[in-house]
Amino acid sequence: MEMMNKKIFGIAAFIVAGLLGACDDDFLTTAPKGVVGQQSLESKKGVDALLIGAYSLLDGVGSGNTAWHSAVTNWVYGGVASDDTYKGTDAGDQPEITFIETYNWLPSNNHFRGKWRNVYDGIARSNDVLLVMANAKDMTDAEKAQVTAEARFLRGHYHFEAKKMWNKVPYIDEKTYDPMNPEGAKVANKEDIWPKIEADFKAAYDVLPVNQAQIGRATKYAAAAYLAKAYMFQGKYAEAKPLLDEIIASGRYKLEPTYYSNYNAATNNNAESIFEVQMSVNDGSPGGVNGNNGNILNYPYTGPWNCCGFEQPSQNLVNAFKTEGGLPLLDTFNQTDVKNDEGLDATAPFTPYDGPLDPRLDHTVGRRGIPYLDFGIHTGKPWVRDQVYAGPYSPKKMIPMKGFYHATNRNNSNNYRMIRLAHVILWRAEVAVAEGDLEKARELVNQVRSRAANPDGFVKMSDGSPAANYVINTYNTPFASKEEALKAVQFETRLEFGMEGHRFFDLVRWGIADEVLNTYVAKEQQKRIYLKGATFTKGKNDYFPIPQQEIINSTVAGENTLAQNPGY
Repeated sequence: MEMMNKKIFGIAAFIVAGLLGACDDDFLTTAPKGVVGQQSLESKKGVDALLIGAYSLLDGVGSGNTAWHSAVTNWVYGGVASDDTYKGTDAGDQPEITFIETYNWLPSNNHFRGKWRNVYDGIARSNDVLLVMANAKDMTDAEKAQVTAEARFLRGHYHFEAKKMWNKVPYIDEKTYDPMNPEGAKVANKEDIWPKIEADFKAAYDVLPVNQAQIGRATKYAAAAYLAKAYMFQGKYAEAKPLLDEIIASGRYKLEPTYYSNYNAATNNNAESIFEVQMSVNDGSPGGVNGNNGNILNYPYTGPWNCCGFEQPSQNLVNAFKTEGGLPLLDTFNQTDVKNDEGLDATAPFTPYDGPLDPRLDHTVGRRGIPYLDFGIHTGKPWVRDQVYAGPYSPKKMIPMKGFYHATNRNNSNNYRMIRLAHVILWRAEVAVAEGDLEKARELVNQVRSRAANPDGFVKMSDGSPAANYVINTYNTPFASKEEALKAVQFETRLEFGMEGHRFFDLVRWGIADEVLNTYVAKEQQKRIYLKGATFTKGKNDYFPIPQQEIINSTVAGENTLAQNPGY
């Protein structure tokens, strides 16, 4: 299968050649060189170029903002704002992220505007596809239906990102959007846009094929999974259930035998992946911009990367991987800490924690004494910029092994698995709990835990022995109550997807963000003093503030069309 190009570099090929010279009176109406007019794109080839342009913003890069403002992994909003990660590095580096970490959210924070620009640029590009395609004479009805479905899938995705970030957001479709009218996109944010997001994914689901000729394009089951996810975010379990069952029953996807296969660039687009954002390097693009540029800060501070020490795992996250009898400590995991090397020089003796651990820990977190992919043993303090400020751990999950980097920088070709079968299984387990089918929930959670327990997937020392005391089992007795079952599903979701940018949004949709995050801060502030005084306020911090500049930009006839979220 051919992989879809992420960016458009040959766009100049669509420019009308042979512009008239100045000796002709018509030069006054000739389009300037280097500018692509709409008519130049009103063809099958031009429409596909526009569609690729809409796909290209999935990685969060290309809207004129700083890459990490809108990284596809949402590491700032889904990770740092949660209990999974600290900002990392030191106090003086990107302090605006510290404001996000401590729930001191201001509408003027440029990170929020960067994310807004990305998602609404993606929406505009999706709408451009539909507008231009209407005049493409060389496309069949079937081809137009396919392109429409892909464009609506992407439009649904970008609106979904906006919805989970800000809740009160405008929905803009091709009937509303007019690229020639700057006022046309100034839409009020008064309505709940979930029904329109659902409609986009449903339209895509009804038309898209189960397979695409080019890897990376949306499929029928990608649309089904995204529609189910939209239902899950609304607590509409009855609507999500048949879609989740259909995906599982299709047999098209299976859990990879080893957990790490979902983070290994060598196994991009594997059997578990339902929708994956494509990354590539050394492909002729300048500076490797098609790589995972949004995560370019999230490496150990030194070592072969020489930058930058952001997104350091929290002690709370590390503690969550402790086990007892092979099972997670749902209520008591954070009472004692997994041993770490904070404050120890690299020359000081250190023996890693020898208690029982879930093996997924060492695929998620870099810690001293444990192999760090194929870069050797993590040496602790030398790989961390400021342990006192940001803790002793390093990000690991999104970092590939050697051989998958751009020739001159940290951009890499490790894809981001946006939705994979494990998501679907655990969403279906949530549905089962909501229905009171606790045995079904246990069966589904155990599928995910069984894969994690495969010793072939354990991190190994050079002699082939497990790098730590990995002890993980399935739930072999029924859940005692609906409450226990739900807690187990939610905990499993954290363990399976730690540091993938989902955590904050999951806590909000579960309605437990205030309880979990204030408990987290109360303990972590004893280690990270900058967290002192941080408080998550329910009803305010469930959603981020709408960027102040976008409210100003929304003004029509002296009145703002966008209204700010409560509490800001």
